[in-house]
Amino acid sequence: MSNMSGGLVELLGLRLEEVGPDRVVIRWDCEPKHHQPFGIQHGGVYCAVVETAASIGAGLWFADRGTCVGVSNQTDFLRAVREGELTAVGTPIHRGRSQQLWLVEITDAEQRPVARGQVRLQNLTR
Repeated sequence: MSNMSGGLVELLGLRLEEVGPDRVVIRWDCEPKHHQPFGIQHGGVYCAVVETAASIGAGLWFADRGTCVGVSNQTDFLRAVREGELTAVGTPIHRGRSQQLWLVEITDAEQRPVARGQVRLQNLTR
């Protein structure tokens, strides 16, 4: 995979704590730069983290067979967050010949669910 530390990962301040083909863990601190106009975590940040975790894990699993691209991202927002550390854990639901489906669950520092998402990815062979 290409460099996982630049781009949006860096812009959002994401910390890749565990990175593998079966599990991806990302942590970040909810700060004012992540807020929507009403002072809570912007849902787009959750969507971006869900997509990032799923894409990294899917790409590592598919490895030298090709690349993976997201084709659908369904993210639900469960609890408003204003500040604090958030943790996203991505795991595969299905990994097939042509597509993968990953689940990403996001919790706050008290382990309460704050968002969850699923990403369907297309496996593109070389």
